[in-house]
Amino acid sequence: MTTVKVLLNSIDKVKSFVSDISKFDTDFDLVSGRYVIDAKSIMGIFSLDLSKPIELTIHGCENKDAILEVLKPYMVE
Repeated sequence: MTTVKVLLNSIDKVKSFVSDISKFDTDFDLVSGRYVIDAKSIMGIFSLDLSKPIELTIHGCENKDAILEVLKPYMVE
């Protein structure tokens, strides 16, 4: 399990994020406060506060390097 911070502060960013991670057969969760939602769910993502970075948890990292490469445009420190 790996955790990174992502910033999804626009509609286009959310759509491209979901499209990018949907290519992987891995489970992704977004954690914002006490809410945990499936990161492949556009409707779920829009239920979160997108004005600040959100924690992304990647479960079962068989393709960890490839996944992190795809996530680079969304990641924040």
